[in-house]
Amino acid sequence: MTAVNPIQKRKLYQDVVERLMQRIQAGEIRPGDQLPPERELMDVYGVGRPAVREALQAMERSGIVEISHGERAKVVVPTARDLILQIASGTRHLLQSQPDMLDHLKEARLFLEVGTARMAAQKAEPQDVEALRARIEDQRAALTQMERFLACDMAFHREIARISGNPIFPAVIEAVFQWAGDYYQPLVRAPGAEQLTLEEHTRLVDAIAAHDADAAEAAVRAHVTRSNELYRRIEQERAHS
Repeated sequence: MTAVNPIQKRKLYQDVVERLMQRIQAGEIRPGDQLPPERELMDVYGVGRPAVREALQAMERSGIVEISHGERAKVVVPTARDLILQIASGTRHLLQSQPDMLDHLKEARLFLEVGTARMAAQKAEPQDVEALRARIEDQRAALTQMERFLACDMAFHREIARISGNPIFPAVIEAVFQWAGDYYQPLVRAPGAEQLTLEEHTRLVDAIAAHDADAAEAAVRAHVTRSNELYRRIEQERAHS
């Protein structure tokens, strides 16, 4: 008889990770504390040094501990940004291997930016509006510096998401820009795109300053949709060149 759900063999390091996570979640080892020395972990769990080191490396990749040369691993409190950006390389590979995923990413970006723009319009304080206008001026000053212009563009959208008060939103916005970096570059390089971007950003900030959520949604929807349409035309031109 064939097993319906065969038991998967686990590696020793996975057991070490599980045991350590139990201690962390129970509060025995707290954020900021160092983990026990490798030798102690080997003795307590009855495993060799390779299993312990592989477990620590896996926990480091997950953002649970940080490892500095010559020091014991230390438990950290990962931020939303840390956790989301950890999947950056895998997401880029996914976008490259499955082109249809880019359309899904653009749709997700539009959904997220519409929501954060509305929240910003509802919650923005005068200092938030000042910060947004400063971001626009930073981007205007970077018109001839492509990499900086892109960075300022991301910072502007991240600032809007920050106003929401939810730390996950700016982390996701930043991740989307990084995941689809190759997608955004031709948009700002297209003739006239830089000035158009600045004008659209200004309209969005004006709506946020007026606490007009509907106008903010309309502005960001037009901005992101225009970008998506421009990208589609650029791709079509590439395909026929």
